[in-house]
Amino acid sequence: MTDIKSASTPAWAKVTARVALELIEHEAIVLEAYKDSADVWTWGVGVTNASGHQVHPRYLDKPATLERALEIFVWLLTEKYVPAVVAAFKGATLTEAQFAAALSFHYNTGAIGRAEWVKSWKAGKVATARTEIMNWRNPPEIIGRRTAERDLFFSGKWSAKGLAKVYSVRKPSYQPDFRNVRMVDIRKALDVVIA
Repeated sequence: MTDIKSASTPAWAKVTARVALELIEHEAIVLEAYKDSADVWTWGVGVTNASGHQVHPRYLDKPATLERALEIFVWLLTEKYVPAVVAAFKGATLTEAQFAAALSFHYNTGAIGRAEWVKSWKAGKVATARTEIMNWRNPPEIIGRRTAERDLFFSGKWSAKGLAKVYSVRKPSYQPDFRNVRMVDIRKALDVVIA
């Protein structure tokens, strides 16, 4: 369903189901609009109005389907995040694991273009790059994700198992209800979205 790819995008820079699953492993899904920790209206897999997809008021008290949230997520990755990863690694060829790790890092930090670890890796300083990726460790809760990205990029160790954390929204605060998480197998839904 979602096959957005520019002619200038290298073959290695494809958002496959495996790549999307890896990123979602580090995120969560909320099917209606909620306020994030910075009081920004958010929906789906961390999507805000700033992405170009109208979240609020579209999904306020109107939950979307899992397939719709995944479709927008894959679109957002492809349109807004893949080009920056491609630019940062210009002249290099990444494996699927390396691409997934770099894309996850960029989706979380927005900093792939200025990350020292990328420059070191491209210069052949692999051990230095492996250490430098862990410099991106604030807030401390992100260390697990950064470790998984490091292990994926430098060792090819995938962490996704096909399950996603899906939260409901508490009202009237419109905060995710972190006490009630459902683990949902999203592999079939991603297969529909990524055809």
